[in-house]
Amino acid sequence: MSDDRLLVGVFGAPHGVRGELRLKSYTADPEAVADYGPVSAEDGRTFKVKVVRPLKDDMVVVRVEGVADRDAAAKLTNLRLHVSRDKLPPPEDDEFYHSDLVGLPVTNAEGELLGDVAAVVDFGAGDLLEIRRSEGGPTALLPFTKAFVPVVDVKGRRIVVAPPGGVFDAGSGDDEDDPDRPERGR
Repeated sequence: MSDDRLLVGVFGAPHGVRGELRLKSYTADPEAVADYGPVSAEDGRTFKVKVVRPLKDDMVVVRVEGVADRDAAAKLTNLRLHVSRDKLPPPEDDEFYHSDLVGLPVTNAEGELLGDVAAVVDFGAGDLLEIRRSEGGPTALLPFTKAFVPVVDVKGRRIVVAPPGGVFDAGSGDDEDDPDRPERGR
């Protein structure tokens, strides 16, 4: 996908037998996913979607033009859907498109380079910044809150974090030599 396209949703499993699908929406208002015009998949196909009803939190049930049965709907499962950036509103203050954060350098308050943003993920409890450490090793996850990420400067291409102690210490993530580590396998 080119940089001018943003992820707005992912087709889920079929919903019923008449070609409806679940759609996980990444738009602020989940039902607005269809308001930006046709969506396109990574493979180049374009789809016109119509939101039928909300399902839960960030899920909606949609109809897709040209999809009339469960089998056709099932073939779309897990397709990631994008729209052109110019179809979306600009982010407000303290709002960011995830794609604008990926790759930004991450420093602490003293200016020490800690790594760069590998991804913005959400496992159900809110957004986390996944940070690829500059010294290598496992990535670090920080809650994407003002307390842990006080500065996000997309135009200046930098993010300043205030991680809890130990998150970026040398060897963190590998506790084999930690004397306080509980023994396993007994």
